[in-house]
This record gives sequence, C-alpha cells and structure tokens, in this order.
Amino acid sequence: MAPIPSAARVLLVAGTHGNEPNAPWLHHHWQQYPEELQKQGLEVITLVGNPTALAQNRRYIDRDLNRSFRSDLLQNATNQEWELQRARQILSLYGPEGNTPTPVLIDLHSTTAAMGACLVIYGERPADLALAAACQSALGLPIYLHGSDAKQDGFMVKAWPCGLVLEVGPVAQGVLCPKICAQTRLGVNSLLEVLAKAKLGNLKLPKFLWVHRHLGSVDLPRDGAGVPTACLHPKRLEGDWRPIKNGDPLFLKPNGTVDLFETDQTEPLFTVFSNEAAYQEKHIALSLTRRERLNCDQNWAEALMALLQG
Repeated sequence: MAPIPSAARVLLVAGTHGNEPNAPWLHHHWQQYPEELQKQGLEVITLVGNPTALAQNRRYIDRDLNRSFRSDLLQNATNQEWELQRARQILSLYGPEGNTPTPVLIDLHSTTAAMGACLVIYGERPADLALAAACQSALGLPIYLHGSDAKQDGFMVKAWPCGLVLEVGPVAQGVLCPKICAQTRLGVNSLLEVLAKAKLGNLKLPKFLWVHRHLGSVDLPRDGAGVPTACLHPKRLEGDWRPIKNGDPLFLKPNGTVDLFETDQTEPLFTVFSNEAAYQEKHIALSLTRRERLNCDQNWAEALMALLQG
C-alpha cells in the first residue's frame, strides 16, 4: 500500500485538560485498536495533550494548556512553565512546521456545563467552517463561534491550519462516563468522515450553517473581597443553548432575591458554558451568544479539500 501523504494527517488530542479523562480513555483504546479511526485516505494520530496533569487529575500544572499557544508566550524562552514546554513540544512534533506536519487538529474536551455535544470554532477560517458545516449537517450539533476576546486566547487549534474543538457535557471533572465517551466517539467518527470526503475531493456542504457567535462573558456579582454574592439562577442551569432576554432571571442571592438579566438587545441571546467549573477561576459564570445563519460557501469546501490534498 502506498504511504498516505502528509497533507492527509489528522491529529486527535485528548486530555488537553488533565481532569477530563473521557477522551484519554478513548485514546488508550484507540492505541490498541487504531483501525477504528482509519478512514479512506487519512492518517489519524492520537495524542494525550497534558499527560502530567492527567496523571494528577488536575486541569493543568502551571497554566491552562489550551491558553498557551500564543506566539508571544511560546517565543519567550525564559518562560519554562510546564504547559508552555508541552505546547512547544506538540508543535515541534505535529505543528505545521513540525517533524510530522499535520494540517488538521481535533481537540477533544468535556465540560461540567449542560452543553450536550457541540463544536467550537475560533474565528471564521474557511476550512474550519467547512468541517463544522458538514458535521452539523450530519449530526445537527450546535456550533459555538468564538471570535476575538482579549481575555480568552491562545487556543490550541488556532496554531494549526484547520482545527476545532469537540466539547461534550455535562460530566463532573475527573469522572469517566460512558455517555460522554459514546458521544465523543460519534462526533469523532463524523468529523473523520467529513475529512475523508474532503481528501477524496467530493465534499459537499449544506446551504446553511447555524452558529452561536460569542458576544462576551458574564461573571457572578462579587463583594469587595471578590466573594460571589449570588449564584446563577436555577433557570440558567436547565441547559445551554437556551434563549435569555431582558428581564429573565439571571442570579439568585442567598436571601432569595433574584437579579434580572439586563440588555438592550431586542432579539434573544443564548447562553453557553453556564456554571462551567473550570471557568470559576476565570470569573466566567456563563457566556452570551447570538444565533446566526451563515450561507455556506463552496469555497470553504475547496479550502478544506486543498488542505488535505496538499
């Protein structure tokens, strides 16, 4: 059999956060049964992103690995935090200019928020949009479009020519859950099927792509010492991708007082990552999005096909 060209490589990263064990469990299985990931024309490589944190059941050791792929951080040789060392190592192995260049990266995550299974893309790169649109057409997954945000950057997939995050929840940190694993496998299989079609040059996109565009994040109200004075209202914890409009309950105080959501937006907004445990340290109680319909452009598909065909 002729070797698969480097352009057709796909990197699956599990355990970018060490307290998300479901994808690493699948990685261990795939190491034993790699044929499960093989699709026509593709070479699929799996990797544990942060094995040191995974061994300690910690999100990270020194800093969030998924916020460590900023060029200013990576180029600062005096900064030897573990996650920066690991980011440099992954790039040297599988980055666009690495020893084994891999054009597409799929980053596998789980969340404590009631997000279900969804895709996260950063910016509007044509190849990313094509991959997300074709997967949404197959599985109906919601898509969180995270654009520029000064407080949130350095995401792993942005360092590759094409990449997105497969996020599945809810599940507690450090807990292995069969439902989460099954949904992750389903999403991975769909994404690889899309990439295989792109490699073969026969990828067709749907007419529309529905996205939830990131507008910003909201923190809990806090006192002068930084202690939260309220929690998210139970209505906000019934599940994400739900509309929130002016006057809806947002926060609940210990005395039962309810703080209402205030906005000048006339159309409903939608919440994502509500009460995500890992975001407490980032002072994010939830993020707000606007639902938009994008017209799919066949040029997106052409970009992804060209990438995988070299």
